[in-house]
Amino acid sequence: MFRVTIAAIAAIGLTACSLNSGSISSGFAEDQTAAVSKRPTPSVALGGEPAANRPIQVARLDDKAPRGTYENATKGMLSDRDYSATALDPAKARDIINQYRRDNKLKPLKLNAELTEAAKAHSRDLSKWDRISHYGSDGSNPWDRVKRTGYKARLAAENVGTGQIDFEEVMRGWKASPGHNKNLLLADASEMGLALVQDPKTEFKSFWTLVVASPM
Repeated sequence: MFRVTIAAIAAIGLTACSLNSGSISSGFAEDQTAAVSKRPTPSVALGGEPAANRPIQVARLDDKAPRGTYENATKGMLSDRDYSATALDPAKARDIINQYRRDNKLKPLKLNAELTEAAKAHSRDLSKWDRISHYGSDGSNPWDRVKRTGYKARLAAENVGTGQIDFEEVMRGWKASPGHNKNLLLADASEMGLALVQDPKTEFKSFWTLVVASPM
């Protein structure tokens, strides 16, 4: 068993990140048991924010959580939700994020093709295995996936969410999660990539990934 203080929490709630509220997930749950854990770990941040006293250049994530940790959805738990209109408009999502940043006196983020590639790769992987995690099925973490695209990052962070019907719902969950919210408001971030993968055959149905970063 372990607890995580990050990446996640959905407004209506679900396993991987939800504050025990029920059915939607935005990362890993606070006060919730993960489905898979290789070793116990204290409450930690897993959202990709730089650890204290580290130079930004090595800001991958504070990954004290067991490598390979992930959560699966309870069978049928989202079967009563209608995903027929679920879609992602990257420009609109960017504007929503940037309005939130402006409200907090932070500079806006620009969409970046390489970061979007990293986000898509992770959403596809989560969908393939029907899970939520900041670790890829190959053991990669957010920093690894950004590097693979060729993006030379000075800072990189990731938010994930599963089960949400639209981006507004995703944002409510991320704002409510301390770790995810911290990533939305990273002052040094300048670019972002965002992806949604949907699969009605999965239990989670929708898989959202946001990557924020700044280049060297």
